Amino acid sequence: MTDTAPRPRRTPLPYVLLLPAVAALVVALGYPLVRQVVLSFQDFGLAQQFGRPPEWIGVDNYRDLLTDPYLWRVTFRSLVFCAVNATVTMAIGVGLALLMRHMAKPVRILLQSGLLLAWAMPVVAALTVWEWLFDTQYGVVNYLLTQLGADYEGHSWLLQPLSFFFVATVIVVWMSVPFVAFTVYAALTQVPEELVEAAEIDGAGPAQRLRHIVLPSIRSVLLVVGLLQVIWDLRVFTQIYILQQAGGSTHDTNLLGTYIYRLGIGGGKFGMAAAVAIFMLVLTVVLTAPYVRAMLKQEGTD
Repeated sequence: MTDTAPRPRRTPLPYVLLLPAVAALVVALGYPLVRQVVLSFQDFGLAQQFGRPPEWIGVDNYRDLLTDPYLWRVTFRSLVFCAVNATVTMAIGVGLALLMRHMAKPVRILLQSGLLLAWAMPVVAALTVWEWLFDTQYGVVNYLLTQLGADYEGHSWLLQPLSFFFVATVIVVWMSVPFVAFTVYAALTQVPEELVEAAEIDGAGPAQRLRHIVLPSIRSVLLVVGLLQVIWDLRVFTQIYILQQAGGSTHDTNLLGTYIYRLGIGGGKFGMAAAVAIFMLVLTVVLTAPYVRAMLKQEGTD
């Protein structure tokens, strides 16, 4: 007969300890989400702000929105903006992280200090500086381009949608790169040097070592950072809203975040705004599902 080890006795203590955190999450996240869903099925406008009971209209808000061509233009614009910003941010952030591995310590500390300052700067303060840099009359960017021979004297960067989103992309990427660079650099410090050295001895070049050793070793970190970047860039609001206030065309530069704000706070159509918010939530889930699936697959193979 073979002795079998006794099964460890299960205790409910871990679940009991988790209950306060779960309850806090349900209250902080669950109630607003449920309230938003209910609001999206109601006709809730300015009158309801003064006490009139809201009218239940079912899926009318969704029907009106989904048949509105402007919503689909805003959605397409948001998806393109998200894709461009997430791709550029990841490319620059990962590139800086790789460069930091090979920098001398003083240079690396100097670069990290600059990235930390850019990351820690308040959004409104940073946007004030960028607005001045791209100012029509006194902007440094226009001055430098004019000095180089380009005809940019008095050029308005925020008037045309394409140049508006170029400025917005510069600002969003500038504020997002430090997070990617720091996170990826921290992951790179955990890559076993023995593997890299063994590949180098076997004749693998820098590109081969990067592709077959380094990047696969930090794949899970890249997936998490990429997932967060897609979520953040899809729901970007502050940068777009402030640039619109500084002179951008609202109708031609709205993304889903500013569109929801202008429907609700600006137009008093809170039911419609809630419907767009739910639409944006579903869109976010659809876009991030491949990342989540890849992360679960990665966890299963580890």
